[in-house]
Amino acid sequence: MAKRGHGWSGAAAERGEAEEGEDPLDARIARSGCLEQHRQLQECMAERRDWRHCQEQVRAFGACMARRQQRQR
Repeated sequence: MAKRGHGWSGAAAERGEAEEGEDPLDARIARSGCLEQHRQLQECMAERRDWRHCQEQVRAFGACMARRQQRQR
């Protein structure tokens, strides 16, 4: 399956702006330790095309990010 980036990275490419390396948000999520939950959410969204059908993945990603914030405090 092709990697799906975030909306603004595609918009930059459409405007002819060169993309250098990884999407900054993807890199930040990877550093958070929540990359797997994010990938599962992206896959669900690509398949279902409606975030309301991906609530399990939304909750898992949100919980992972919340745990990360708690560890940083």
